Amino acid sequence: MTLRPSGHTDTFARDNLPPEENWPDLLLDGFDYPDRLNAAVELTDAMVDKGFGDHTALIGNGRRRTYKELTDWTNRLAHVLVEDLGVQPGNRVLIRSANNPAMVACWLAATKAGAVVVNTMPMLRAGELVKYVDKAEVQFALCDTRLMEEMTACAGKCPSLKSVMGFDGTSNHEAELDRLALEKPVHFDAVDTAQDDVALLGFTSGSTGAPKATMHFHRDLLIIADGYAKEVLGVTPEDVFVGSPPLAFTFGLGGLAIFPLRFGAAATLLETASPPNMIEIIQKYRATVSFTAPTAYRVMLQAMEEGADLSSLRAAVSAGETLPKPVYDAWIAQTGKPMLDGIGATEMLHIFISNHFDDHRPACTGKPTAGYQARVLQEDGREAPRGTMGRLAVRGPTGCRYLRGERQTEYVQDGWNITGDSFVQDEEGYFHFTARSDDVIVSAGYNIAGPEVEAALLAHPDVSECGVIGAPDETRGMIVEAHVVLMPGVTPSQELTTRLQEHVKATIAPYKYPRALRYVDSLPKTSTGKIQRFLLRAKD
Repeated sequence: MTLRPSGHTDTFARDNLPPEENWPDLLLDGFDYPDRLNAAVELTDAMVDKGFGDHTALIGNGRRRTYKELTDWTNRLAHVLVEDLGVQPGNRVLIRSANNPAMVACWLAATKAGAVVVNTMPMLRAGELVKYVDKAEVQFALCDTRLMEEMTACAGKCPSLKSVMGFDGTSNHEAELDRLALEKPVHFDAVDTAQDDVALLGFTSGSTGAPKATMHFHRDLLIIADGYAKEVLGVTPEDVFVGSPPLAFTFGLGGLAIFPLRFGAAATLLETASPPNMIEIIQKYRATVSFTAPTAYRVMLQAMEEGADLSSLRAAVSAGETLPKPVYDAWIAQTGKPMLDGIGATEMLHIFISNHFDDHRPACTGKPTAGYQARVLQEDGREAPRGTMGRLAVRGPTGCRYLRGERQTEYVQDGWNITGDSFVQDEEGYFHFTARSDDVIVSAGYNIAGPEVEAALLAHPDVSECGVIGAPDETRGMIVEAHVVLMPGVTPSQELTTRLQEHVKATIAPYKYPRALRYVDSLPKTSTGKIQRFLLRAKD
């Protein structure tokens, strides 16, 4: 594949793409974009040109912003980046913020200026930020002034970082970046980037090793909207999005920024997206599309039983963890609408297999979305027979490109992206998640998928949450060990342990039952709601 002439004067991103022979096969039929493309322009200025100028684009920190206001704001910020900071096309710009409109504006502005953006979590400490800055050779950082301490500490250790500028995450325009922007014109000639210029470096969220950076093109940012968001969600300008995933993760950036802005819809942004805060915002703004974890949906179900009106939600996308059947069933019973489970990856940018409104099943991830193909592989690389667990392989219009090609050939094999997930494909072609490949427990010769045991436990009325891991055992090699958070008012006891074990034996194959149960007050989770099972294993 021949890359188009780059709009970058700083060639770092192009120079550090993996060798093209190690790229996955890219299936771009149906995703046609002009050679010169700036994704941020398509999400702002182009939307105003299409007549959406007076539509609400962003809601957050107590106010609404229209598409015209967002366009003007991002253009002013882009002027500051180029004229005052000296950002050149292709430079890396790191953004540090919680989910708020100012973060979206900074991301769009840096993208208009032709920068390669690195969005980061507000909870990262200086030592973690240093790893990101050094790996991507970041030259500029934009930071919410409330989070400046760790950023400043990071800057003192990173020779590549030329400048750190603060912005006001509360949108009161009282920080340096905001004050400078107020003096700038509302028109900005965006950098003439190519559709296959790198626009975003998404760092993988895995916490067990050094972070890896995935490289995403301008066209990729639009593909996930023109594919999944259009086909599965059917986004319209009347939609109002809400969710808990951080914008720093590609999943959150898609679901809470790219998807709504691509179709003239509105995004509500919460700096603290706890279930009670989400419930409040859904009711206040009549949100229609939600992205959050199954644990949050369980809280919403309870809130609806207590009188909360969440009837405006037409699409509930389950994210972060596999969707347990009891939550899926309860949501349909309560709302009459399906909950949409799906799977994506930072390497692929967003969701590539999903259930659909008119084609959904419990304990099922669904079928590939528009443009993607998927298969389940045996250890020898051949396609596994239907009904047999194996490694998930996927390819489509997006795909893995690690910065500097680090571990590229582990993730991409024979043109397919090997996601690290274990799946079963049934006779009708539906894909069923069994476990992350490293979450499969081998006990006395049996392969046991931890999430399947979790789903069985969650079906018991005394269980609020649980995480299942394999624990070392002299006789069986490994045993199934469940870390269980009980419902309020339920007291741990040996009698309860026996009841839970018998419940699992009656629900799934008896050999899968947890031979050890630990009762805990809470489970370690990522900010997107994923249970950090490696921390449970570390405790063992």
